[in-house]
Order: sequence, then C-alpha cells, then structure tokens
Amino acid sequence: MKIDGIDKKIIRSLIKDARTPILSIARDVGISGAAIHQRLRKLEKSDLIDGYQMMINSKSLGYTTTAFIGLHLETSAVLTSVIKRLKEIPEIVECHYTTGSFTLFVKVLCKDEMSLLLLLDRKIKLIKGVLKLETFCSLNQYIKRQILV
Repeated sequence: MKIDGIDKKIIRSLIKDARTPILSIARDVGISGAAIHQRLRKLEKSDLIDGYQMMINSKSLGYTTTAFIGLHLETSAVLTSVIKRLKEIPEIVECHYTTGSFTLFVKVLCKDEMSLLLLLDRKIKLIKGVLKLETFCSLNQYIKRQILV
C-alpha cells in the first residue's frame, strides 16, 4: 500500500487523538472533509487502518500489576486448545506465538501481586498442555506508542 504525505498527516493526527474531528484534520492538511473521508475509507479497505479504539487507563481501574508470562507447551499439537483456554481469561490482554524459549508469550493485567499469583495457580497452570511457565513482572512502562508512518 502506497501512502502519500497527506495520508501520513491524517494517520498521525488520528494516532495522536482518534477523536480529532475530520474537519479539524481537513483544515490542518488543507483539503476538504469529504477528501479526508475518502482517504480514510481507502486506508481502511487496504487494511492499513486496523480499527479505532478507546484506551482505558488500567491503573485507574485498580489494575496495578502488569506481567508477561512465557509458556512452554508439551507439544505443538496442543497450541490451538491452549489458545482457546487463554482467550477465556479476561486478565490476558495479549498473546503471541513466538520463537525462542517460549511457545507463547502473554501479557496480563492484575489488580495486585496476589491476584497474579491466583491467576497463575488457578487458571494458567491448570490448562491442559501447559508444561511450565516463567513470569516477568513489569516495574514500569517507559514507551507505549503506535508505529510511525
């Protein structure tokens, strides 16, 4: 997908604040609101724009513990069933199939360390096919951003 300078300005504006009014973007870019809409539809159809979403501050809801868990599976044959079970756990916000030491690498948000312990012991460790796991607690997040265009 080829994108030009105008597309990049539109995308950057929406990455900064997805609620930016189309007419405000149009004024900044120097084209009509209708042209902005057309370009957005083109970018959406090309799958460059994957969607629009609101981001919740998880700490304001009491989720103070972020952890990453590396999962070792018994065999690759259980991958689909393990992922299905992981999807049922609401604290899991990301799951990646990886190379290296782990088969899967997941990101979880928990209220505190005790709820992380319970999540590990009562949910994740009990999933059939999970051989072992390693947990890494995040002390602070310094970078959180979209890829730049």
